[in-house]
Amino acid sequence: MEIRPISYQEYPKEPVMIDNLSTKFMKQSRFVPLSLIRDTLRLAMADPEDSHTIDALKFAYSLNIEAYQGKAEDILEAIERLYGAGSQSIETIIEEADKDIYEIAVDGDEDVDHLRDLASEAPIIRLVNRLILNAVEMKASDIHFEPFENEFKVRYRIDGVLNDIESPPARLQAAVISRVKIMSKLDIAERRLPQDGRIKLKIADKEIDFRVSTIPTLFGESLVMRILDRDTLILDLQKLGFPRDVFARYIELITQPYGMVLVTGPTGSGKTSTLYTTLAKINAPENKIITLEDPVEYQLRGVNQIQVSPKIGLTFAGGLRAIVRQDPDIILVGEIRDRETAEIAIQSALTGHLLFSTLHTNDSAGAITRLLDMGVENFLLSSTLLGILAQRLVRVICPHCKTQVAPDEKLLRSMNLSPGEAANIRFFSGEGCETCRSTGFRGRTAIFEYLPVDDDIRREIIEQASTEKIKKTAIRKGFATLRQDGWRKVREGVTTISEVLRVTLEI
Repeated sequence: MEIRPISYQEYPKEPVMIDNLSTKFMKQSRFVPLSLIRDTLRLAMADPEDSHTIDALKFAYSLNIEAYQGKAEDILEAIERLYGAGSQSIETIIEEADKDIYEIAVDGDEDVDHLRDLASEAPIIRLVNRLILNAVEMKASDIHFEPFENEFKVRYRIDGVLNDIESPPARLQAAVISRVKIMSKLDIAERRLPQDGRIKLKIADKEIDFRVSTIPTLFGESLVMRILDRDTLILDLQKLGFPRDVFARYIELITQPYGMVLVTGPTGSGKTSTLYTTLAKINAPENKIITLEDPVEYQLRGVNQIQVSPKIGLTFAGGLRAIVRQDPDIILVGEIRDRETAEIAIQSALTGHLLFSTLHTNDSAGAITRLLDMGVENFLLSSTLLGILAQRLVRVICPHCKTQVAPDEKLLRSMNLSPGEAANIRFFSGEGCETCRSTGFRGRTAIFEYLPVDDDIRREIIEQASTEKIKKTAIRKGFATLRQDGWRKVREGVTTISEVLRVTLEI
């Protein structure tokens, strides 16, 4: 009888539980259970004609065995995924850890060696590994470990929104935090000062970086792990969500020989992704690109990236002075935080370099007034600034449970729309399904506003006009705000009005 080959996509998502079936035996004999229906056990086997293994399973479990041809590497990966340390549920691992780990004081000067021993206990290692693995699988951007008076919370930030998950008991707090600190090579004895570290882990055949940050709080250390998965970085400008007209103008902007381009928005609005994607677009053998970042989040091929380190005196301003002497064509400064960095950046743009940077302002026009407030000379700014891109991230309606809905009149009023104006527009929402974890959203896209610095805007800069005046001048020439671009994405059925309102200010 011909034995059917089986692809990895056909392997089960959840483990097929069979009493006393050891992982060691599965690995040695190169097989993994696919399903158990009544008295028939289906297996993927590297050698489906291995009669010794088949007979042993028949004898031990009194089952009929159906064997399928699987690749040895697929079988071993499935065993690790389904039955390895990472396969247990959070609840099971927490129960194990709760039984094995004894409470220790978090405010006292407990013995550091004892704390280190606790953090090295198998249940704690399994618990932390599982929390990290789940976060990566759920495409979370951050893991938050937060101590409170009577509880220890663990939350994942998914698509920009924090979600509570099954959390360990408060008495495991010190052991869990210490485990992450050991992984990131931080000082576990120091709990009164903030610390920063990094971890590099191999998860499912890909290397993922984690940036770890701790701060002391009233009830112990709060720890956040930022997940930097290069696979989630989209190095294609067209996939970021640019409106067609803005995309054409932005491409024209980033191919200028010199000048300054700014991307603005709060933390977590996708500025770094946009700038990395921009650099990937203009990266060519004839261009020398140097970046100055804090921290370097992703490594870009063919780009010289520098990590800022204020501890040893390598600041944005000092690093930028050194970069200019390296004869670059394109410079990326992670953020303009002070007058000194702003002035050197503008001097660099004046002397024939194309310079990219970010500012934490609410909109594009606000970047101009922020730089002027820092003390940058208006005539220098007007002659170097080429354009400003402001952006936010909105969640995308889940395609699996997307359904047409009637618009909420209150939300329409918030967008300054009447029911009559919305009569011919189809509105959509996600009902919530397994794919989107019942949120109704899956993934994010960006909304943009682009302010080109033309002669009229330069005149406003020279006159040191207010943000409102600059914005009014731009609107007269067809400038579209963040909220207007968000509204365009609502009309296209990409996102919802409530999402746009959540991330944008009043027009």
